[in-house]
Amino acid sequence: MSMGMVFALLGAASAASLAGIGSAMGVGIAGQAAAGVVSEDPGQFAKVLILQLLPGTQGIYGLLVAFITLSQVGILGGNMVTDTATGLMYLAACLPIALVGLMSGIYQGKTSVASIGIVAKRPDQFGKSMLFPAMVETYAILALLVSILAMTNIPA
Repeated sequence: MSMGMVFALLGAASAASLAGIGSAMGVGIAGQAAAGVVSEDPGQFAKVLILQLLPGTQGIYGLLVAFITLSQVGILGGNMVTDTATGLMYLAACLPIALVGLMSGIYQGKTSVASIGIVAKRPDQFGKSMLFPAMVETYAILALLVSILAMTNIPA
């Protein structure tokens, strides 16, 4: 296996694993708050579940970038990467969603906790409470776009 392929696989693994870790942490953080609310008011289950699940998108974004990478570097199709420079370009293209996915998943979980607190006190304010974690999501989406744009412009 060439060093180029090693770097490309490292990029794919980083995108999936770091963004996945961020999502797992964020969903876990929010889930702790959600469980407390549901234990007091089971009628709020659907609302707090939605808020808990929001940080899970970063893991999906990282997985998407990993699949795109694997399909372009010859693992799931495409041409096998043989040169180091191309492999490093794939690694670099995967870093935005890997790093932003990690951090935004954690912070979106924390923001979801605050939003779950709003729903606990004022269930009628659910729509407004969704805006806070959605603002964090914006940066995950931007990182996803940067990763995809960078990857699609790597010369074959």
